[in-house]
Amino acid sequence: MPTTLVPLMLGVSYSKTSNMRLYDFLPSGNSYKVRLLLHQLGIPYERVPVNILKRETYAPEFLAKNPNGRIPLLELDDGRFLAESNAILWYLAEPSRLLPTEPFQRALVLQWMFFEQYSHEPYIATARYWISILGKKQEYAQALTEKKEPGYHALGVMESHLEKNEYFVGGRYTIADIALYAYTHVAHEGEFDLSRYPAIQAWLRRVEDQPGYIPMTRET
Repeated sequence: MPTTLVPLMLGVSYSKTSNMRLYDFLPSGNSYKVRLLLHQLGIPYERVPVNILKRETYAPEFLAKNPNGRIPLLELDDGRFLAESNAILWYLAEPSRLLPTEPFQRALVLQWMFFEQYSHEPYIATARYWISILGKKQEYAQALTEKKEPGYHALGVMESHLEKNEYFVGGRYTIADIALYAYTHVAHEGEFDLSRYPAIQAWLRRVEDQPGYIPMTRET
């Protein structure tokens, strides 16, 4: 049955009979981004667990939905499918205050979302995956060492921005914050030390104080 949520005052209204489905792996930060936004926007949906450790995304029935074989994957009410976490965030946030309407600020949201996927996620999320999800720290020891410098560089870029700004775009919470929060708040699970980044730590608390916030471990 679709999850029924209480809509928040974010300038958006979705039908409570929504048949959206989210194909999701609970420990995934990319999946968590979408769960968090769905909850904050009050969008009802059905969560469909997919275990990537058992290679369920490569089953023929899943590949028919997403040939790239990855989660998260959002199935819309009309049967269309949308992949890639940040594309899903953009689609869902379009009618809400979590996505600015001014063109330059919209571009800044994209700037930070591209930064997250290109300069942040490949290092911080991958280290977390190897260490805390696969439990193969020793096997990936050399590769993990190579992840440290670029991962800390990404955190440094964020810290510099957040020393002067409460959020990433326009002085308010947007999907840029959701995109970057997902893997930053669990960076310690990849053995990144956030204690040296006070501005990031303060920003994490601000995100967690937002209406409708749910932790990564919550399914719906």
